[in-house]
Amino acid sequence: MDSGNADYHIQREVIDEQRLKERSQRMDRSQTNLSISHRLKKSLSCSVPKLKHSIVGFLPVLSWLPRYSIWDYGMPDLISGISVGIMHLPQGMAYALLASLPPVFGLYTSLYPPLIYFIFGTSRHISIGTFTILSIMIGSVTERLAPDAYFLIYNGTNVTEEVDIISRDLYRVQVAAATTVLGGLIQVVLGLVQFGFVGTYLSEPLVRGYTTAASLHAVVAQLKYILGVSPKRFSGPLSIVYTLADLVMLLPETHLPTLLASVVSIVVLITAKELNNALRQKLLVPIPVELCTIVVATVISFYTRLNESYKISVVGEIPSGLQLPGVPNASVFSEVVLDAFAIAIVGYAISISLGKTFALKHGYKVESNQELVALGLSNTFGGFFQCFSVCSSMSRSLIQESTGGKTQMAGVVSGVIVLVTVLKLGSLFQELPKAVLAAIVFVNLKGMFKQYYDVVTLWRSSRIDLLIWLVTHVSTVLFNLDMGLGASMGFALLSVIFRTQRPSYSLLGHLPGTELYLDMETHKEVREVPGITIFRSSATMYFANAELYLEALKKKSGLDIGKMLTYKRRQEAKQRRRERRAERRARREAKRQKKAFREASQRSKNAVFTVEDETGQLKDGMNGDIHRELSCRERENNTVFVIPETARTSDGHHTWVYLKGTDPDTATLGSVSDLHDGDITTLDSSSEDTLSRDLERISLGSLGKWTWDIHSIILDFSTANFTDTVAIKTLRNIFHDFGEIDVDIYLAGCQALVVEQLERGGFFSDVITEGRVFATVHDAVLYCLKHRGAVTIHSYENALDISGTRL
Repeated sequence: MDSGNADYHIQREVIDEQRLKERSQRMDRSQTNLSISHRLKKSLSCSVPKLKHSIVGFLPVLSWLPRYSIWDYGMPDLISGISVGIMHLPQGMAYALLASLPPVFGLYTSLYPPLIYFIFGTSRHISIGTFTILSIMIGSVTERLAPDAYFLIYNGTNVTEEVDIISRDLYRVQVAAATTVLGGLIQVVLGLVQFGFVGTYLSEPLVRGYTTAASLHAVVAQLKYILGVSPKRFSGPLSIVYTLADLVMLLPETHLPTLLASVVSIVVLITAKELNNALRQKLLVPIPVELCTIVVATVISFYTRLNESYKISVVGEIPSGLQLPGVPNASVFSEVVLDAFAIAIVGYAISISLGKTFALKHGYKVESNQELVALGLSNTFGGFFQCFSVCSSMSRSLIQESTGGKTQMAGVVSGVIVLVTVLKLGSLFQELPKAVLAAIVFVNLKGMFKQYYDVVTLWRSSRIDLLIWLVTHVSTVLFNLDMGLGASMGFALLSVIFRTQRPSYSLLGHLPGTELYLDMETHKEVREVPGITIFRSSATMYFANAELYLEALKKKSGLDIGKMLTYKRRQEAKQRRRERRAERRARREAKRQKKAFREASQRSKNAVFTVEDETGQLKDGMNGDIHRELSCRERENNTVFVIPETARTSDGHHTWVYLKGTDPDTATLGSVSDLHDGDITTLDSSSEDTLSRDLERISLGSLGKWTWDIHSIILDFSTANFTDTVAIKTLRNIFHDFGEIDVDIYLAGCQALVVEQLERGGFFSDVITEGRVFATVHDAVLYCLKHRGAVTIHSYENALDISGTRL
């Protein structure tokens, strides 16, 4: 590399935090000097465009409905809405059984919430209504607060085994409605405070593990309808285990006609669905398999009298017409608040993930916070009409998208289909066997059970995500849906903390011809910058890993700062003891010289000497003093030899040479491994203070080769996105401790937020200035080479050959 480039590397402008601040302060002063009152007035001011934007943001229907094209979107939305509405009928009644409610309330749930979402929702393709997981969660609440044991019929003093089904179902509907309203209010509040990001805490492995475990709960809940038995109701941890054990005990009592109806329905549904999938490319719209199944089953049940002849349980009376709205039972809010919160979070997570999937596919945007508000209002409004919690359904949403649905108008069409059924056709399904509805739920869970393949996939891709999936699945199965969700979220957050607490640490080297600094272990082509150690952590330093960060820095740099500082303190203590002894000897020597001077004065009165004699005596006395001082200093310290090179100079000073060692043949200080052969230091000592500083310098110089090989350490903070008080204190200690051994510390790549937090935390001072913080690692390297590496710059100038690249 030519000399011109060599000069460029040193003279190139170095960007540190102080220069960045100077540049940022050149902005318009009028903008920065705005008064607080003026800013507050501006933020609270209302204009027509601002008001319009706020209204449209809260009512998204106003943004697309005025521009709705019937010719472009009318027919696709009509076909899609009819298809989804047909699916709502069997799924609504079937999922009502999962919620332990009468089937007609599943139809109500498929009617009101989609109409509310039509006004407030931003996704064009998701279908709001009943969903398996939420139905199971509602069912766990209703059966816990309204078990059959609370509604046994008393006959005088005797208690019969009969249950007052009407009273039980009425109270369960109140519990479900109260839970739904409370969950909806939670969603609305979270949306209004811009808390839509809460769904991000439910990672995909967590959601898939949770829904797979919930599917097991759904299957167990439907077994009593498929087998035709009545197991006991268990709640709390391990309830699914106890329920399975009770079902096994009841297997001899299986009702064979009910089992036969269930098996036939399952086989027909699976076969028809597979044919539907195989022919979906040739069909204009999918065949409504589930609707056809319940129609055929209802007809067969009606004409063969399955309920009367074979004791097969049927849906029973379905009232025609709509229920009047009612205020939910607020007395149960305190008992269901945790369940409502879990339902709100799970429902939102499922809906937003599905909505964003379709939005990405079709090129539009889904607003997370508005979706939370829309879902909350759908649940809140629906709860007043005896609906239970809703969210988007994967199967119905896929049908809505695949049949050509374009806007939320498809949801209105599906609601009309459900409304017609409730008003005119509901009574026709009174003879529908419950076993058929259970079979529909069972078959619809087939997709959920395919998620067990995630175990194999995650084993190959990420063991941590696999562990999250397994912990979520096991905790949800064993501890029920509410406690399982809390345990799985806690474990997922702990896994993040664990991964940030145990990050990877690396030393960086320079990539020739660039301003890049890469890991020297993984990139063999990089070069180490002489005298400079560049240290990087893969995670933010904070209270959980600050101590580990310091230990890794010591290990990677090769500087055991603790031992080195301990050794330095020990040498300083020895030095102070030597100084005190030297002071005492000096006082004694002064007294002796004063006494000798008085005696010489007395002799001078009585005798006369020639100049030559006087000069000879003076030389003899001086040499004797020097030898005595040397001998005395050799005895006082086993680790330092003090040898004068010359006699006193004209100003009365000595020039000393300090050798490390216990004797001239084995010169060592501290340990033999720290020895530098021939290591001597020439010091000009004119006072005890100068001697103290020189001895301290000798102690530091004897600490080992690192003191000479490393003069600067650069901490790459480009991976840090925040800092805390513990990290600031650790950084301050690093600057201080390494400064004690003459090693400078610098920060590089800090984000503006991190620098601001360092300022607020009192990190900067007269000793640690903002000049220690650089925009990039390369700026810090150039600064170190200019101020500490001048001797080695020309020896290693090729290491920083960047071919004229400038900032």
